[in-house]
Amino acid sequence: MRGSPKRDAGLSPATPPDRADLHRTLAASVAEFRHNPLAYAHFAWPWGRGALAAAPGPRAWQADVLARIGAHLADPATRHTPLRLARASGHGIGKSALIAMLVKWGLDTGIDTRILVTANTENQLLTRTAPEIAKWSRAAITAGWFRPLAGALVATAPGHDRTWRCDLVTWNLANTDAFAGLHNQGKRLILIFDEASGIPAKIWEVALGALTDAGTEIVFLAFGNPTQNSGPFRECFGAARHLWDTAQIDSRTVEGTNRAYLDEIVATYGEDHDIARVRVRGQFPSASSMQFIPADDVAAARLRQVEGMVADPVVFGLDCARYGGDASVLAIRSGRDARGRPWKRWASQDAMTLAGDVALQAQLHRPDAIFVDAGNIGAAIADRLRQLGVENVHEVWFGGKGGQAVWAGDLNVRTANKRAQMWANMRAWLPGGAIPDNDALAADLTGVEYGYATDQVAILLEKKEHMRARGLASPDEADALALTFAEAVAPRWPEPAVHWTRQAARRDVEGEWEDVYRELREE
Repeated sequence: MRGSPKRDAGLSPATPPDRADLHRTLAASVAEFRHNPLAYAHFAWPWGRGALAAAPGPRAWQADVLARIGAHLADPATRHTPLRLARASGHGIGKSALIAMLVKWGLDTGIDTRILVTANTENQLLTRTAPEIAKWSRAAITAGWFRPLAGALVATAPGHDRTWRCDLVTWNLANTDAFAGLHNQGKRLILIFDEASGIPAKIWEVALGALTDAGTEIVFLAFGNPTQNSGPFRECFGAARHLWDTAQIDSRTVEGTNRAYLDEIVATYGEDHDIARVRVRGQFPSASSMQFIPADDVAAARLRQVEGMVADPVVFGLDCARYGGDASVLAIRSGRDARGRPWKRWASQDAMTLAGDVALQAQLHRPDAIFVDAGNIGAAIADRLRQLGVENVHEVWFGGKGGQAVWAGDLNVRTANKRAQMWANMRAWLPGGAIPDNDALAADLTGVEYGYATDQVAILLEKKEHMRARGLASPDEADALALTFAEAVAPRWPEPAVHWTRQAARRDVEGEWEDVYRELREE
């Protein structure tokens, strides 16, 4: 194509050039793409070979974005006015790859270019965006020009490591200096928001201050799944759409996506369901947010101190997993307190051993009910617990019939299945409850999204396999806590001889239960 020379163009003279000549020839070739990122992308990577054997070039939507940036910069009338471009899309279309291509083009074709990339969470930025940028940088024909660091891509040219770079910055509402000081007068400045729907309005507000430099090439890019129906990313497609170049991309229209997975989501939830709208169609949800449990409620519950009632029943929730990346988790709750009694977690544990360990916990804490996830190995564990003489054991089928659940206050909602019912009751309990100060549990509780069943009335939670497909772990810890809400449990009247104490819990944490375990095994 015109303006898209081969990677070896100009690099094969009749007599072998020295290294300096090769470098100068490459630099001259790359300089031609200063205002043509699409041509640069075709030149810089070995399309059709190696890891890119199945790809003749950028995907169509990626090529469109690259071409639009090029057209804006190639026109002297628009070059020094900020370009604001936003793309809302479904899952798996190659957003991170495009960000990596844009970062490399921006740095390679503009001396002392400054780029700042941020994302909705530190995990997204450091485990997904950063590795993708590093991978594409290493694969480029100009790999040696910039050096990947943990949170940056910096120039190897002497004296330019501080002025010619891309920085990956996690946002902090208490300290927005990294965004407030983003200027590069007379040169090039690129600001990229990954998973932009989850970036707070304050960060957007401060970042917009970087668009004021005169005589500067400024590109502000926002990409992501449209998970929030309000906020700055939503406004790019609404009230502020006259300022932005926008498009909403259905993943099913993009080459190379996992069509079987996308079709399964639509078949499971329905074309107009919020999960399908966001994860497949690139449309904003009809509800205000798809996040089932608010992050503020989780953060408060991690710090809250509660005093249990003597009559509060002790309830076990056992989420079972056999092998693989998932774990079996035992959550213990008594009334508003789900923190005081230590939880247990087992990885790669067989059913019989797991049942024996849970039986020991039952003898320690005398639960009034044990709710066991009956899927996978759970039914076998429940049977084994009964054989061991453990009382009050109940199987719970997550896909079983749902019913009424508490949403907030006196408001009840209908749920599509048992799992949604338990989670809804847990959601209503959380603002007054206390949970372990545990990052994994917090991530589980806030990671699950929801919508409505085909009747558009009953609440339906996102499937676990769909969470895994978008990079989240199975919510083992949160499912274990949810199981403690499987059924109402009658108040208890404690027996002094087996009364549990917080001092005993501390011994459990410190691993000093050997004598107690020995006695229980000998019973």
